[in-house]
Amino acid sequence: MKFTNKVAIVTGAAGAGIGQGIARGLAKEGANVVVSDAHAKRPFSLAEDIARSMGVRTLGIQCDVSNLDQVNNMVTKTMDTFGRIDILINNAGVGFPGTKVVDMSDETWDRTIDICLKGTFYCCRAVLPIMISQKNGNIVNISSTAAWEVGKAGVADAPYVSAKAGVTAFTRMLAGEVGEYNIRVNGIAPAAIWNEFVERQFGKKYWENVSKLCLVGRYGTPDDIAKGVVFLVSDDASYITGEIMTIAGGRSMHP
Repeated sequence: MKFTNKVAIVTGAAGAGIGQGIARGLAKEGANVVVSDAHAKRPFSLAEDIARSMGVRTLGIQCDVSNLDQVNNMVTKTMDTFGRIDILINNAGVGFPGTKVVDMSDETWDRTIDICLKGTFYCCRAVLPIMISQKNGNIVNISSTAAWEVGKAGVADAPYVSAKAGVTAFTRMLAGEVGEYNIRVNGIAPAAIWNEFVERQFGKKYWENVSKLCLVGRYGTPDDIAKGVVFLVSDDASYITGEIMTIAGGRSMHP
């Protein structure tokens, strides 16, 4: 068990995708997990399921990461319950694929930036005083290969791509600020990762084409991202900070 007695917060954790995979992956290695999500019911049911099936302590919290009061409440409840925060995974995100700039509303732009980028900032800022006082901590921000790939209409949208590019830069900047406190900050940039919701959204043909584009011959799953997170926040990666790990099956090779 890599994370016995460690406490991890995972945002955007209660859906069918990457966040839930990460929460389960950390719990599998012994971490006590805070399941955070904007949904009114799912974080609580998932927290109960993880506790029951994996034998760790969990806490379900409804939290919209773009709401500062809710973020501060999440951190306060975590400290009240566990007394420490060792790991923060900023996974919460939103996008509006197919929405073109010429047709985009201010609300669409602002909502995406607020959740994907400002939410990452809010959560990091809220946990940093705790990690600094502990002189230890690990943060992983979920970016995207969309941050540097040429956009394609229908697959990504301008505010999402812009926000993820911001997350990438923010990750590197923050790593430089907090390294002296033994806090490591890294990012993961997935390409398209399958789950049931996005299969319904894009269709099976899309995922067949994704598999053909990947050098490993298959599309990625939430478990692939979870394994990357587990590595980055473990002692096995103690010499790694300020990096963005691409997990894309070779689909998105770049210099």
